[in-house]
Amino acid sequence: MKKTLFLLVATAISCNSSQKTVKDVATEASTAASEITFAESITETELKDHLYIYASDEFEGRETGQPGQKKAIDYIKAEYEKLGIPAAKTDGNYFQEVPLEISKLPKGKLSVNGTDFPIGEHVLTFTAANTTADEIVYVGYGIEDETYSSYNEIDVNGKIVLLKAGEPKKTDGNFVISGTNETSIWSNMSESLTKRIQIAVDKGAIGVLYYDTGNFSRFKRRFESMKLNNSGRMEVVNDDAPEFYSLFIDQELAKKLLPGIETDSETKVLSEKVVLSFESSNDKIGSENVAAMIKGSEKPDEYLVLSSHLDHIGITGDGEINNGADDDGSGTVALLEIAEAFKKAADAGAGPKRSILFLHVTGEEKGLLGSQYYTDVDPIVPLANTVANLNIDMIGRIDPEREGDRNYIYLIGSDKLSLELHNLSEEVNKKFMNIELDYTYNDENDPNRFYYRSDHYNFAKNNIPIIFYFNGTHADYHKPSDTPDKINYDLLENRSRLVFYTAWEIANRDKKLKVD
Repeated sequence: MKKTLFLLVATAISCNSSQKTVKDVATEASTAASEITFAESITETELKDHLYIYASDEFEGRETGQPGQKKAIDYIKAEYEKLGIPAAKTDGNYFQEVPLEISKLPKGKLSVNGTDFPIGEHVLTFTAANTTADEIVYVGYGIEDETYSSYNEIDVNGKIVLLKAGEPKKTDGNFVISGTNETSIWSNMSESLTKRIQIAVDKGAIGVLYYDTGNFSRFKRRFESMKLNNSGRMEVVNDDAPEFYSLFIDQELAKKLLPGIETDSETKVLSEKVVLSFESSNDKIGSENVAAMIKGSEKPDEYLVLSSHLDHIGITGDGEINNGADDDGSGTVALLEIAEAFKKAADAGAGPKRSILFLHVTGEEKGLLGSQYYTDVDPIVPLANTVANLNIDMIGRIDPEREGDRNYIYLIGSDKLSLELHNLSEEVNKKFMNIELDYTYNDENDPNRFYYRSDHYNFAKNNIPIIFYFNGTHADYHKPSDTPDKINYDLLENRSRLVFYTAWEIANRDKKLKVD
């Protein structure tokens, strides 16, 4: 959330003509062994051997912070030690501690000039919040863009801000930001929420009251589910971050604060006394990412991050183990095999020019927490020097929609931040694999919101080009029946090799990928 995500508005641009092609890199290799030789070390047999261990009952479903997750990180560490690939951290520790806590669902109310609005009815929040403000600042849409700002000539430092969803229009009916009748990123419910809150944080606000009927209903369903199950919300602990309150409000509360909020977008100070009284208890949880690295031979201070999540959802109340063979055992073992292929290349004198960080993150199932900690709190390598992230999450199964047409993989996000990355990905696939690259879930309006639902997103929000490799969901998704015997190991091999070839080209090209 630290940097602005740019929406691609240009039409397709070809790669720089001076850039080496995939063929050039292959023919100029300094060794007789080519990338094909190393890719062929990624085999069905080894993937299967890994996965039958990693997704076995012994690992107890690998729930974040639980004993099974500890067994998982020990297994991953041991495999890197066997391969002779060192830890990414300079202290030699493969584990990156990720401090987490479970915030119990809060109880309490928000008061406006003495009128109470109980949590769960007109206001929603998922963490404790206790403060009093004699005034709040209304910032309309809460947008900060090259062509429009809701924060002109208004100081929100130390203030609670009120903002609403949507984006401004001109008198002719066209949108201000796009200049046409087409909406911009600010009308994307998921991504615009993140951006608006981060802007408020960056402006020094201490809290946000967010009015968005679509998001309110979605978060209310989550709130009611957590209340029914007496569950809490796991979050990253960041003691250095300023305390900040995010609250979602319905129409009744929004109009109590500003009766004309539906049509009024003018920034103003509202002399309303607002009291937040939300109490919650927190339980500390310890968890870890695992990170190993192969140093680049020519550009060691530029980094390609390959990621997968090591956790799953654990044991259900009836004692059944959710093994998570596809989610994300498949990505985990693929990453180990890809790492082995790069190590073989390095041992043969054909190691990558750029450094490659192999990152196994925890807490994905709890809200992308391990990758959030990595990008937002404690990056092992500088984000500014990270050229791309290739994220692997579920690549061992077949989407029921694709039965009978199995030679495919869903790609998400390849064109969001870098057309060079997208074109490179297409070229690599055409040269080496000829897998159908299906962009169904890359649609901005995809109701599944997969672009926001795996660890690549924490890199993308920091303006780092990404590709998310995904086979789609299936009947065994998040069920005990997601077991190693259901995996299509020939597809897992092919898809893993595709990621390897793509990583090879990114790591060995002369110039960094252009972020456009």
